[in-house]
Amino acid sequence: MIRIHPTLGCTRPGPAPLAALAVAAGLLLGLGCDRDQVSHATVAKEAPAPAPMAPAHAGGPQGMPPMAMPPGTMPPGAMPPGALPPPPRPTGKGALKWSLPKGWTEAPGSGMRYATLTPPGGGKAEMSVVVLPGPAGGEAANVNRWRGQIGLPPLEEDALAALRRKVPSRAGQVAVYDFTSLGETRTRMVAGLLATADGNTWFFKLMGDAEPVGKAKPSFIKYLETLHLD
Repeated sequence: MIRIHPTLGCTRPGPAPLAALAVAAGLLLGLGCDRDQVSHATVAKEAPAPAPMAPAHAGGPQGMPPMAMPPGTMPPGAMPPGALPPPPRPTGKGALKWSLPKGWTEAPGSGMRYATLTPPGGGKAEMSVVVLPGPAGGEAANVNRWRGQIGLPPLEEDALAALRRKVPSRAGQVAVYDFTSLGETRTRMVAGLLATADGNTWFFKLMGDAEPVGKAKPSFIKYLETLHLD
């Protein structure tokens, strides 16, 4: 049927509405819609919780986990297993004093040593000063320990008197012994021990090659005579 519009003139129904319906139907069939079909969504796994933040004193910067130490290293101030700490150093009235022989040099000790003294001249010779609390094993045990250091056999306590030299000082009497090793390479040791009134035992050991130690022995004896506590 042809309609006549008073203004636009005659029109007829075009194919546009039918074409639009056909396109919509095709889309529905292409999508394959089915009310019984369920689409499954993939659920992401929950992310692991972040590691707790370390405090600033735990070994690393603020908010960072502590840093692992390399193998074989030890924290500052720690000692190897089985090691003994050095004895406490006497202070005040318990600190022994002396006059250094002419030409000798003195360096602060470390570890077990209280001080290290070196006589002038060539050759190998050095003197160590060590202090231990109490009797430190007694005279006989220390004399045999010294002898063992240069390869000499131990002595009976009765034999010590014949080898002992007594050197007086203001801090007390020093028992001095002089030993030389056997063999071609001769090592000489002039060593003394002093038990002071404050309960400590001091050890003085001049040791090295036989010739330079022999030259330094007179100054070593004079050094012992200057020992004092006040």
